[in-house]
Amino acid sequence: MCGRFVVASAGSDLVGVLRVDVEGDDLPEPSYNVAPTAQAAIVLDSVKEELPVRRLESARWGLVPGWAKDVKIGARAFNARSEELEGKPMFRSALEKRRAVVPTSGYYEWKTVDGVKIPHYIHPADGSPLFMAGLYEWWRDKEKADDDPARWLLSFTILTRDSIGHLGSIHDRMPLFLDPDHADAWLDPTTDNVRDVLDAAIDAAPALADTLDDHVVSRAVGNVRNNSPELIEPADD
Repeated sequence: MCGRFVVASAGSDLVGVLRVDVEGDDLPEPSYNVAPTAQAAIVLDSVKEELPVRRLESARWGLVPGWAKDVKIGARAFNARSEELEGKPMFRSALEKRRAVVPTSGYYEWKTVDGVKIPHYIHPADGSPLFMAGLYEWWRDKEKADDDPARWLLSFTILTRDSIGHLGSIHDRMPLFLDPDHADAWLDPTTDNVRDVLDAAIDAAPALADTLDDHVVSRAVGNVRNNSPELIEPADD
């Protein structure tokens, strides 16, 4: 699973290889402790124009489908199992039409040892961005006026798969990682073989996972109010 992640850079510094066309005006600041319901930047291909436009936009972590009565449902939908998407009404439509990439610097996972949960920071060894497959949705707040810019909420979820390699010794689930080529295919809104694209990304994820490093960090990361670069530093013995 993925319940906390890090975005140590902002804007084009993090997504240069994805060739973003438009950056939103309200992108969040870098964060070392992004938690569900917080805002984070996601990449999506908008089809409002004749040709798709790749956008970097601020979105709420926790998917809120258009049919939801309120945003509270999103607090339970910050992750989605990649092998179950077609069978879940929460995710089925987004899988077909609204796929996203979540650019991060790394993420936290907790390993249970003798009943104690120990946080690890998992990240690319070379400091490059770590892209995760996601889905996004737009939700209309019917209590807000038609001319209120806040009437629309953009939200997202992060896909997961079974862990492999050394990551499997930390937790049995991990995010579905994407390399830039698979990210392009994943974002393409014109594809008619979404499951093939998803399966290709799932198959490629183990190679990406092998390039990741991890180390134990302070338990301070467990408190969402803590947010500083020190959170990703190795914990003192």
